[in-house]
Amino acid sequence: MDKAVRKMKICIIGAGMGGLTCALALAKQGFENIEVYESASNLGFVGAGIQLAPNMARVLDRLGVWKSIEREAVVLRSTSIRQGATNGELAKVDLDYIKETYGYAHSVGHRSNLADSIYQGCKREPCIKFVFSTTATDVNTVSTKPSFNALQRGRSEPYRVTCDILLAADGIKSAARVAMLDALKVSTTVQDTGQAAYRIMLTRDQMASDPELLDLINSERVVRWIGAKRHIIAYPVQSHEIYNLSTAQPDVNFAAAPSALYTTKGSKPAMLNVFADFCPLVQKMLNLVPEGEVCEWKLRIHQPLPTWVQNSTALVGDACHPTLPHLAQGAAQAIEDAAVLGVVLGRLPDASPQSINKALRVYETVRKERAETLVELAAASGRALHLGDDNEAAKKKRDAEFAALKNGEGPVPDKWADAEVQKMIYSFDCDKEATAAFDKAFGEA
Repeated sequence: MDKAVRKMKICIIGAGMGGLTCALALAKQGFENIEVYESASNLGFVGAGIQLAPNMARVLDRLGVWKSIEREAVVLRSTSIRQGATNGELAKVDLDYIKETYGYAHSVGHRSNLADSIYQGCKREPCIKFVFSTTATDVNTVSTKPSFNALQRGRSEPYRVTCDILLAADGIKSAARVAMLDALKVSTTVQDTGQAAYRIMLTRDQMASDPELLDLINSERVVRWIGAKRHIIAYPVQSHEIYNLSTAQPDVNFAAAPSALYTTKGSKPAMLNVFADFCPLVQKMLNLVPEGEVCEWKLRIHQPLPTWVQNSTALVGDACHPTLPHLAQGAAQAIEDAAVLGVVLGRLPDASPQSINKALRVYETVRKERAETLVELAAASGRALHLGDDNEAAKKKRDAEFAALKNGEGPVPDKWADAEVQKMIYSFDCDKEATAAFDKAFGEA
């Protein structure tokens, strides 16, 4: 790497999965001046379960942090798709083949362990500096030297930060995205999906007295209960000590809320009412949730953007491709973004703004169509899972596909479990794709 490239100042806004992995990937490439700006006062990680797909594991293994994540992960051997009302199994899909085919098993873990493992990897790199309690505003993406105001909590005045490359991993509310689109005179808006989610974690102690519940937490399977406009997906995490449930249901509590509101304290009676027609097994689990610990998330996306890049600024993760959770690829796609950025920026021939922009365009070429395809596929999978009697013909077709699966025939309506969709997602190798695209763009053999 050229000395001038190595010493470039790279600023990252946001220390979520995408921002942390960007910092680590760039450090591993040899960059010496990486700053991460985060509005939170620290990275006291919380959250629920998360699926650790092979395409994510491949990136994190190359960055040297996968082993600590893998230690607490639960390997999934099958998925069971069931009628919410009866608990009757519509389909069972084997997942054992995934490790042999893609090099990594499909596993699940705790979001806090995933994020903390990446953060600990970053802390081992002296070139990465974290700036906490600092909000980035007034982002300038027009200049070839991007800049932003950094307002530190407790201070009345911000200070200006200028850098050679700006990577905006600041989430669905991204200030950098707004600034970039304003500069390009492009109008695009965050879209309500009409869906919300409860995220629930039950401990082994809570489930210990019930044999049916112990079977779930001791299992190596993911279960999805589906019903009209709703579903619940559940699996064990943290070495089978926690049972994680994530739901999707019609949004009623956020409908009249301010547009900035994404989470709200939920009502246990309201949650039970949403799934009142689901089977007794589901009811038992929902009833274990303590009153006062129900939290509901609004599920939002935004329209596909015309570009992710302007001059020396690039958007990352939810800032440019937020997705519904129905393919379990949100964090994985942000991590893929980071891996590709590491490769293309690490191969820069010089530190000129022209080369930087060209490399960021390679990043966009490798990532944009793929990420947006998966966003739409997640939405389509949700539509199929949530079919009800108001769309009887489509529901009959879907249920016929589930029936055919029992004979080993046809696609899986739950696209997350479909082998062809898994092939498209899990076989993607960020390093190979990014290297090939960079060489093509820069005219190297």
